[in-house]
Amino acid sequence: MSNRPLSLILVAPALCVILLLFVVPLAASVIGAFEVGDGFGLGNFVKASELYTQDAIFTVVIVSLSTALIGIFSVAIAGYLTLGENPRTVAILRWLYRWPMFIPFIVTGQVLRTFLAKNGLFNNVLISLGAVTPLEAESYLDWRGIVIAFVWKQTPFVTLLLAGAMASLDRSTMEAARNLGASRLRILFEIVVPQVATTLLVGLILSFVTMMSVLSVPLMINAQSPTMLTTDIAFRINAYGDYGVANALGLVSLAITSVVAWIYLRHGVRKSL
Repeated sequence: MSNRPLSLILVAPALCVILLLFVVPLAASVIGAFEVGDGFGLGNFVKASELYTQDAIFTVVIVSLSTALIGIFSVAIAGYLTLGENPRTVAILRWLYRWPMFIPFIVTGQVLRTFLAKNGLFNNVLISLGAVTPLEAESYLDWRGIVIAFVWKQTPFVTLLLAGAMASLDRSTMEAARNLGASRLRILFEIVVPQVATTLLVGLILSFVTMMSVLSVPLMINAQSPTMLTTDIAFRINAYGDYGVANALGLVSLAITSVVAWIYLRHGVRKSL
């Protein structure tokens, strides 16, 4: 009890940061989403629904597809790092897969814009290999480019979490399964992955939320409609100064991410029980 004032003083800076940088802006955004003229109403949401329903669906599909691919590639890479039998290949893969984590999203967008363009490096390689002709080359600067950017950028993050979780497992069960003739693929999906499922879920949820908030990648790669909600929010503010619809779109994005967070929290509560 005698240390309570000191504890409050120590916690106060963190609380102030949370209040000023999260709670206050969130409250202002929520209020602004319902402000219509001199009063309050659902006009901003109606307008957002009329103009951007297709973009909202596009956003959910793109982020969900990217999340699924991130999970697949993360399990594959982390599984090989754990169960791989070639030390040199494991060392090279461990060194290479982390690099995209240190590249900002805006740089990722610019790099892939150059790489995936119709006359970019990817098509030039295909043409040089004879896989396609110059007339058959096509631009990947559409939804495919966004998915590629998200998967390439977020897979190392989830893989790092998974690889650490897999490395901490008791290897006796893996060795016993291998002695009984189980393949590495079966060991991975029947023994290893179930034990690190919670870590995988956490990594995928964090990646989902991160991708929902990225502006630079869809803005630089996908210059067509439909596009992602982050681009729509920036457009409403920069082109029209329409903060009401922008706030409404922000709340829609928050609702989408809240569903994912609810799934994670429900899973955590079930596990604790």
